[in-house]
Amino acid sequence: MPDQPGARNPAAPAPASSDATSDATSDAAPPRPRRPWPAPLRRLVEANVAVVTFLSVFSALLLGGVLIIVTTPAVLHALANIVSSPGRALGVAGSTVGDAYSAMFTGAIFSPSSLGHAISTGHGWTATLTPISESLVSATPLILAGIGVAIGFSTGVFNIGAQGQLIAGALAALYAGFAVRLPIGIHLPIVVLAGAAGGAIAGWIPGYLKARTGAHEVITTIMLNYVMLNLLNYFLTTRPFQQPGQSNAISKTMPSTARLPHLFGSGLRVNAGLVIALVLVAAAWWFTRRSTLGFSFRVIGLNPRAGKTAGIDARRVTVLVLTISGALAGLAGMASLAGTDYFLSSGYGGNIGFNAITVALLGRNRPVGVLLAALLFGALEVGGRNMQAVTNIPIDLTSVIQALIVLFVATPVLVREIYRLRGTGDGSIQLSTSGWGG
Repeated sequence: MPDQPGARNPAAPAPASSDATSDATSDAAPPRPRRPWPAPLRRLVEANVAVVTFLSVFSALLLGGVLIIVTTPAVLHALANIVSSPGRALGVAGSTVGDAYSAMFTGAIFSPSSLGHAISTGHGWTATLTPISESLVSATPLILAGIGVAIGFSTGVFNIGAQGQLIAGALAALYAGFAVRLPIGIHLPIVVLAGAAGGAIAGWIPGYLKARTGAHEVITTIMLNYVMLNLLNYFLTTRPFQQPGQSNAISKTMPSTARLPHLFGSGLRVNAGLVIALVLVAAAWWFTRRSTLGFSFRVIGLNPRAGKTAGIDARRVTVLVLTISGALAGLAGMASLAGTDYFLSSGYGGNIGFNAITVALLGRNRPVGVLLAALLFGALEVGGRNMQAVTNIPIDLTSVIQALIVLFVATPVLVREIYRLRGTGDGSIQLSTSGWGG
């Protein structure tokens, strides 16, 4: 049909654009594709484990500097006059924080001036290496107990009793030390095995209770801490543990054949306990990543129902995990006793067992991570004492910094948001712990 007058033809093509428009369109360069960052640089801006841990430590030290400023009277007095003397106020604040962290570094690692003197003269090496030796001594029991706690956490078993297991290992090692007289080549291995056995028994008890009665390991291990602490106090006031002629709660001393030898001479306290700890770090890595039993531990920790479906006995795993965890904590007590202390007293072990929980979380329950976290905490503890001696800043600040590190590590999403890190998409920044349920 012919088109009606005034009717539109929908099939009619649109009018062509002008030559100028078509030339401009044809001459426009295509957008260049964004070149990806090199892999090493990309890892530095991702929220992976290494970056988040480093930024957590950095953030904790930064906040620690703020705490130093607001708790130091000289700095507060200078800041009160910041309007009239801003340069002086900021200088006092910066120098105070710098002096504090400088004292912490030199007390935990080495003094650059002392190192230069030792290199140029060949003398004074013992004094130069004493700080790092003390840091290693402080880190050794944390490595051993931290690995034990980490193995439990990664299996979904919350061992809060490392402190009591440490005491049990120290008591067993001490008894093996003074009860027999043997050559060092025989005596020392017996002491090491006794320490592991004492801690293993203290770990087996809550494991057995959980497997047979369903008693939660958090409650039983916490209660056993008090049991072992009071048992220690009882033994220290009775024979055969009490030091003869003493009315105080002090034990007999370890004989020389039961002591761990020093690695670099008598002037430095770092001893063979560090070697045992490093060997067990490697053994724990192999056990958790390469052994069949370690695989069953990880399966139960990740998905208990899947483990039961695969035929893994969850109750047996629970007993084994707490026994192994307790043995490692017992070795921590043995290392402190036979390596540096040589006798027991009331409240032995301080907070090593509880700090081991922090170290395990900071190391994300991985043996190498636990090693690095223990070295960091050992350095903070030793450096904190030197900081207090040099600058009169309370050593409690070190505990605050440790707590802040754990706070940031335990909240990786917070660190990611503060520093605008890119997500990795693999869930690698999540803590490797299950819920508190049984």
